[in-house]
Amino acid sequence: MDSIKFGIIGCSRIAKRSVIPAILKSEFAELEIIGSRTLEKANEFSNEFNCKKFGTYDNVISDDSVDAVYISTPIGTHKEWVMKAASAGKHIYCEKSFFPQDITQETAKEVIKHAKQNNVRMMEGFMFRFHPQHQKVKELIDDKKIGDLFSFNGSFGFPAFPEGDIRYNKELGGGFLNDSGCYPVYASRMIFNEEPLAVFHTNVLDPKTGVDVKGTSLLIYENEKTATITYGNGNYYQAKYEIWGSDGIISLDRAYSVPPDFTTKVSLQYNIENNWNGRRNKIFEINPTDHFLEMIDTFCMEINGEKKAPFNFEQELLNQSKIMSAHYSSCSSKKMVWLDEVS
Repeated sequence: MDSIKFGIIGCSRIAKRSVIPAILKSEFAELEIIGSRTLEKANEFSNEFNCKKFGTYDNVISDDSVDAVYISTPIGTHKEWVMKAASAGKHIYCEKSFFPQDITQETAKEVIKHAKQNNVRMMEGFMFRFHPQHQKVKELIDDKKIGDLFSFNGSFGFPAFPEGDIRYNKELGGGFLNDSGCYPVYASRMIFNEEPLAVFHTNVLDPKTGVDVKGTSLLIYENEKTATITYGNGNYYQAKYEIWGSDGIISLDRAYSVPPDFTTKVSLQYNIENNWNGRRNKIFEINPTDHFLEMIDTFCMEINGEKKAPFNFEQELLNQSKIMSAHYSSCSSKKMVWLDEVS
């Protein structure tokens, strides 16, 4: 199979640190052209990654040799470049969150329909789901090591970004629910393997910029399961989740953002049979994995027909978008929002 040739739209930190290196490492992908708002920045990236072609975003879109684009522009501009890329017949791997908070489900469906009409695929960039530590978690759950699932508790936060960071720009889709809170939201769906029924969300706004900088959510799932989500900018770093079951607990301390050379650990705490006061602990070490590379490979193999992805890209995107919309509706109304009411 021929490699998928990528064009880069947006010279972001994550593109430089993680995504472009993963494309270069992948046996299923090639770096074809780098695009930026300024030719100076595009040339800088081109030199660093030994890419022969560079230019503007439009140069990437119009390049006939490009099969797929990676979009890492500000969230508020995603729709514009997704639509242009789809119209040009380019497959799309777009950074999370795919849509800003003011996008309706009707608009999200229109974007997906537009891509389908142009025979292109779209994937939202939640790279963490491709790390094998989550597969280990699912194996433990499937083997009933912690019994029946009761709750998910996920947190993702970090020290404050400096003033002027794009995450503080409300007009460009800034805010930290879309930047970090979306990770544990997505993880709860992945672990429970279903969609929530309802969402309650509250947040703290930055008085200078008006974007959300901290927040907490309660997601209601079927059979009385719940997920509690906490995120924040300006906190001690953590990127964890914990799953509480009738017979034990599974926890990850580095669940969302994992360096490719980092050995992760899955912690299992469980009861001794017939003795609920007795407990055992097991630690499962997971070998270092580049989850960005795993994501790129999965995306490319799905596109070229070599291997089917374990989930439908577009349906996942739409489901996540609906839940994020419910978060903002809940915060605005200060009420629980049921997902069947989100439009």
